Amino acid sequence: MFFWIFISCFLKIPFLVFSQGSSECLVRIDYRLYHEGNVVIAGFFPAYAIYPLNKTADWSMQKFVRDFMVQFKLRNYQCILAMRFAIEEINSNPHLLPNTSLGYEVYNVPQGERNIVANIFGWLTGKKTGKPNYSCAHSKSAAILTGTSWIISECIGTFLDLYKFPQLTFGPFDTILSDRDQFSSLYQVAPKDTFLTLGMASLMIHFHWTWIGLFIADDHKGSQILSDLRREMDKNGVCIAFVEMILVSRGSILPRPWKNQVQILESSANVIIIYGDTDSLLSLIVNIKQKLVTWKVWILTSHWDASKFDDYFMLDSLHGALIFSHQYGEIANFTDFIQTANPSKYPEDIYLHVLWQMFFNCSFSRKKCKILGNCLPNASLEFLPGNIFDMTMSEESYHVYNAVYAVAHSLHEMTGNQVQAQPSTNGNEMVFFPWQLHPFLKNSQLNSHTGHDVDLDWKRKSDVEYDVVNFWNFPKGLGLKVKVGTFSTNTPQGQQFSLSENMIQWPQVFTEIPQSVCSKSCPPGFRKKTQEGKPACCFDCIPCLKNEISNESDMDQCEKCPVGHYANPERNHCLRKSVAFLTYHDLLGKTLTFTSLGFSSLTTVVLGVFLKHRDTPIVKANNRALSYVLLITLTFCFLCPLLFIGLPNTAICILQQSAFGFLFTVALSTVLTKTITVVMAFKITALRSIMRWLMISRTSNVIIPLCTLIQLVLSGIWLFTYPPFVDRDDHSEHTHIIITCNKGSSIAFHCILGYLGLLALGSYLMAFLSRNLPNTFNEAKYLAFSMLVFCSVWITFLPIYHSTKGKVMVSMEVVSILASSAGILCLIFAPKCYVILLRPDRNSVHNIKGKTHSRRKIPLKT
Repeated sequence: MFFWIFISCFLKIPFLVFSQGSSECLVRIDYRLYHEGNVVIAGFFPAYAIYPLNKTADWSMQKFVRDFMVQFKLRNYQCILAMRFAIEEINSNPHLLPNTSLGYEVYNVPQGERNIVANIFGWLTGKKTGKPNYSCAHSKSAAILTGTSWIISECIGTFLDLYKFPQLTFGPFDTILSDRDQFSSLYQVAPKDTFLTLGMASLMIHFHWTWIGLFIADDHKGSQILSDLRREMDKNGVCIAFVEMILVSRGSILPRPWKNQVQILESSANVIIIYGDTDSLLSLIVNIKQKLVTWKVWILTSHWDASKFDDYFMLDSLHGALIFSHQYGEIANFTDFIQTANPSKYPEDIYLHVLWQMFFNCSFSRKKCKILGNCLPNASLEFLPGNIFDMTMSEESYHVYNAVYAVAHSLHEMTGNQVQAQPSTNGNEMVFFPWQLHPFLKNSQLNSHTGHDVDLDWKRKSDVEYDVVNFWNFPKGLGLKVKVGTFSTNTPQGQQFSLSENMIQWPQVFTEIPQSVCSKSCPPGFRKKTQEGKPACCFDCIPCLKNEISNESDMDQCEKCPVGHYANPERNHCLRKSVAFLTYHDLLGKTLTFTSLGFSSLTTVVLGVFLKHRDTPIVKANNRALSYVLLITLTFCFLCPLLFIGLPNTAICILQQSAFGFLFTVALSTVLTKTITVVMAFKITALRSIMRWLMISRTSNVIIPLCTLIQLVLSGIWLFTYPPFVDRDDHSEHTHIIITCNKGSSIAFHCILGYLGLLALGSYLMAFLSRNLPNTFNEAKYLAFSMLVFCSVWITFLPIYHSTKGKVMVSMEVVSILASSAGILCLIFAPKCYVILLRPDRNSVHNIKGKTHSRRKIPLKT
């Protein structure tokens, strides 16, 4: 499809239409019509054409094609009206081309490159059968406008460039046509689409559409837009579900089947971008109409005339489509001009006669292609439905209007500057060569009536703003295009795209904003895992690992919670851990506290009993002073666990281990002394009683200080090298930070335990040696049992201690202290308390001696 405008300075201008159509008149009529003027504007225009149908096509398909082509070509006819309007407006302006009137000449060109070439030769030579380099016509045309298809502009431009003939095209901007080496005489009126793909990507991001399909015309523009779309979509995380390159159907409306028709229609991609002009994708139109695809959101460009796709259903497949259109203003009085256009006003326009006959039931002469009358009174183009003929100026008509003005201003400037090939020779007519208009066209910078700049130099073209238009066509025939948003690269980042969602009407199957994703969004608490062999937009949702979160949807990776925080059960937020330690308020802490105080009190009672009965034989036996020391030490041993309960600090941590080591060393060394005393009392019989007493007394005075001194040395080395300190345990419990005392040097701690175990083992061995001694008041076996219990407790403690964390580990140490202390207390002192309190008859010297002699097998030597 294309459109030419020729401007001439001398010829009286004819209006010519060569057309084919479903009407017999339009098929056979071939005539010329002109409007004379000093300056002429003429054009080639496919006002009506029919595509060949397959012989097997049924009647309904033929009717659809006929009706569609009438609607389709009415869009082109508005360009003729825009040309007429601009010419009449210029002629009525005394300040532009004064004393010069404009005329116009229009040619219809059927589809096909062969017909394009034939018509250009016919125009150049002035004959129906064109001959190269031969002309019998006296045409002085100054410039040509072509459109809207780039193919027509390219074919014509190839010939016109040989003659350096100025050519202006008002079709979509094309990078091929901007090649100055190949098309040095061609100027493009339309703005560039540099940021169209960025605008489409912004729309995808706005609605979170990440899974889209593409229908693209299979030509060089389609290949370029596909490359740009892939780059922008990849940059913004949008994946392409499928790409269908549609073979350009010029010259035939036969519906070509899609290669993967079922796969495409059933694709989960609910948003599909269509790029290409309406004339190029006729087969796609037919397929969409036949399938009644009402569950897809179509993203179109302004070159796609959605309002002209009529059929006989209440639903419309393209209702709810979003269209990217260049911003352009409404030309004042243009609608009024269209309303007044009728066969009476322009009797030479055969197309108006045909339209009146088709839509207003006028009597019609097929021979003359004229209406005879009997029409609807006051009939006007505005009576046609919006989906048949749009009264609002289209983008192509707007470019036609600006193109006519660009040529007129260039002629006016050339005339004003007296840039002519030769002086005027024929009255008011001027003669010049067309290529002399180039300098003025190149420098032409027209500010249109709507405030938009029109620059014919493609290097100076500025980036334009886009309107986002929503197509409303429910019920069918409404045909409204409503502006719902804008896109502009001239605004700050983040404000380039604006949209009024509440104004958008979506396809009928959607009750809310449509979703177009390959996989459902991963909620917070999950991360995406790409499905093998599929695009990045197709993924599985994997829960975050322990102590990791994702607080946004569709996170690629989960983030670890910082130290001192933990993930909530939903794993979408990090919570601060609360500080925990073995406290007096816990049940465990209370139990251990009462146990500690209870045993300490019990030990104090035992000490009181021993002090009260200090002169009895059972108390005096085995050195009552050692018993007092042991009971006092055990009292503090039972109080030692209180250091492990409560919030620790550095001093407490040091005191815990120092007090524990010191007290148990004193207790065990006292037990050791007791066992040695027992052995010495019963085994050393050769010495007199006074000497034996001195030896036993010296032994007790030496062992306890010596053992305690060794313990103090070990503790001193521990404290000066790597002392205990307050530590934070962030990992033992998920929701708490455990405050514990770190032992510091693990070696020193185990050396202390080993030393205590050595003392206990020594006491046990010494007690074991006295196992056959007389039982009366002999506590050797009780000492052996207590040391056996002590060793068992701490041997059991070690593996459990190292396998626990936090408060449990502290509790185990406290329990071990209490258990070992209780073992010593109960096994050593319980039997004596039993005799003192419950069997006082056995607590006498007479009873002791009697039992001693009766049980003695070998008499002691005196």
